[in-house]
Amino acid sequence: MRRPKHIPQRSCVVCREKQDKRQLIRLVRQPEGQVAVDPTGKQNGRGAYLCLQPGCWDKALQTDILSKALQTAVSQENKAALAVHRPEAV
Repeated sequence: MRRPKHIPQRSCVVCREKQDKRQLIRLVRQPEGQVAVDPTGKQNGRGAYLCLQPGCWDKALQTDILSKALQTAVSQENKAALAVHRPEAV
């Protein structure tokens, strides 16, 4: 009998809910200090995960949660660029 395939779990930095890694959106602190969405989940740099709830995205972009999770200052311009990737309410 085959063992079930391991599915990595990650937590949303806002709501702390654990989900499959592929169901979350990874934000990465790049070597230059910029913060960007990592669609592949494999870019180099410190990462943080957000779930697909618009409320979590709003809270992350309005507070300093991302700065703490990524251990860097996230500029307003950077937050505006990330807001483009905010999921719509279902």
